[in-house]
Amino acid sequence: MVVSDAVIHGKREYLIGFHECEHPVALQIGGSDPVKLAEAARIGAGFGYDEINLNVGCPSDRVQSGRFGACLMAEPELVADCYRAMSEAVDIPVSIKCRIGIDEQNPLEALPHFLQIVSAAGCRHFIIHARKAILGGLSPKDNRKIPPLNYDLVRAMKQKFPYLQIVLNGGLDTLDQALEEGAGLDGVMFGRAAYHRPWMLSRVDSEIFGDTAPQFSREDIVEKLIEYAQSVEDTDPSVKALTRHIMGLYHAEPGARAWRQALSAAAPGVLTSVRIIAAKTTLSKAQGKAA
Repeated sequence: MVVSDAVIHGKREYLIGFHECEHPVALQIGGSDPVKLAEAARIGAGFGYDEINLNVGCPSDRVQSGRFGACLMAEPELVADCYRAMSEAVDIPVSIKCRIGIDEQNPLEALPHFLQIVSAAGCRHFIIHARKAILGGLSPKDNRKIPPLNYDLVRAMKQKFPYLQIVLNGGLDTLDQALEEGAGLDGVMFGRAAYHRPWMLSRVDSEIFGDTAPQFSREDIVEKLIEYAQSVEDTDPSVKALTRHIMGLYHAEPGARAWRQALSAAAPGVLTSVRIIAAKTTLSKAQGKAA
């Protein structure tokens, strides 16, 4: 998520640049000024994004002070104006990610009201985090796990608004759980589970979409990551974060701890590709011992 002011005035290539291999990729924007959001969306579309998403779910204090994120659940008319401005500015899809409600709102009333108002402006794609956001008293971390999940309410919204594309988010931990809880909906969104255990997504193409193409192995992925890092590490400062984002690639596999330790232990100044190669070597040795 990048705030609209940052997209407009910040270092765009650093903030929203991405590699062609990442398609399809969406840009999530935070804000509440329709004019600024429209301009940020236009810039994102110009960068080649496949979708623009408006954040109506982040509960942090910093976000609230900027009048965007989850606090906008209380202003569906403003969200409708923001969506309308963004969608008119670009030729790619614009979606909204929201909560089921905030604070003292009754989600049974607040969520359908929100969807009705915003969909009247033309929005047809909603990703719904099936928890309320408690803006006064809970940290963003606590807001991701303390408010109870209500998957039934999200499914009920699909029945009430069958013409909308409703995607379920929040607390989904496995592909099997997602298939069960997402039944009747248009999709599911993984967050932390996919980040910490990315290999869980390797089953999606075959089990959900019936893809019979040969599957990549973890080893194939590592080789691709090394190739990618070598191609961009001299010009893209953000690639330094790559090793942090692949810590969980071998989750629950023999040598997983050695993999994580090797990625973490290398000196901060060591090139990303060298760190991955070192971790790969350490992993192979650890797996050999395990065998």
